[in-house]
Amino acid sequence: MKGYWIAHVTVTDPDTYKHYADAAREAFKKFNARILARGGRHQQLEGDGHARNVVIEFDSFEDAVACYNSDEYQSARNHRIDAGIANIVIVEGV
Repeated sequence: MKGYWIAHVTVTDPDTYKHYADAAREAFKKFNARILARGGRHQQLEGDGHARNVVIEFDSFEDAVACYNSDEYQSARNHRIDAGIANIVIVEGV
């Protein structure tokens, strides 16, 4: 089964966040991630919304978890911590 990251993000420091986005590409490439949605139009229907919504597909749930826990991603994540607010969940596809 495929795995998906679903992230809801509000960027508070665009310059620093760009460093995160650039560095995260290395982890995504290593785990064959495919970005299905990143930013763009959205309509918040329920709950608290964020300005940026991201969906990333992986070949498996295990790959999605391994990517998040990888040294490459955790290094990139350090740039994001002070650059925005993120809610990230990993889900298994059907």
